[in-house]
Amino acid sequence: MERSSHIDLRGALIVLEGLDRCGKTSQCGRLHSYIKESGRSVESWRYPDRNTGVGQMISSYLTNQTHLDDHTIHLLFSANRWEKRSLMESKLRSGTTLIVDRYAFSGVAFSSAKGLDVEWCKAPEAGLLAPDLVIYLDISPEKAAERGGYGVERYEQLEFQKKVADSYKMLSDSTWKIVDATLPVEDIEKKVRDMAMECVVMCEKGKPLSKLWHN
Repeated sequence: MERSSHIDLRGALIVLEGLDRCGKTSQCGRLHSYIKESGRSVESWRYPDRNTGVGQMISSYLTNQTHLDDHTIHLLFSANRWEKRSLMESKLRSGTTLIVDRYAFSGVAFSSAKGLDVEWCKAPEAGLLAPDLVIYLDISPEKAAERGGYGVERYEQLEFQKKVADSYKMLSDSTWKIVDATLPVEDIEKKVRDMAMECVVMCEKGKPLSKLWHN
């Protein structure tokens, strides 16, 4: 099937979420390759995007170079998503599927795990584009802590990650797909691929874009 003649088809917004070291970034890369091989336009995004002005401030915070109030860093993470919102919409409408490593759910899960009010955390994210699919790679905080490189950044502490896991459970709804992140990598890849392609086809058939937590 020639895709160049179908530029009116919109791309899908697919988000992978999960605790630190759950394997998201690896699976995002594998999914990107698979969708690209199908002949579709696809890009990989990740939040925080450390290349923007706001993103550089976040990066400095995450690597423990600066200290910021919890409310302040939450709003910076949100601003980092907002500064790319228009670009995200134009990409999707032009037919490019976006595979996103972390999104608003991470922001709310991590900030509420610090004790901030969940509704306050969600408020600045309302109106961002809602994902067409959220794939949550489920792993216990204890298992994640056994993986290489754990503890390098500010949030990679076991007790904190347990709170993050609880926050994610609060945010998940019927649109989320849960995948066991302790399965062999190839098994996870197949599950993610099948879920993603089903979503891509739905978007190509005209599923409308919607907004996140928008009344």
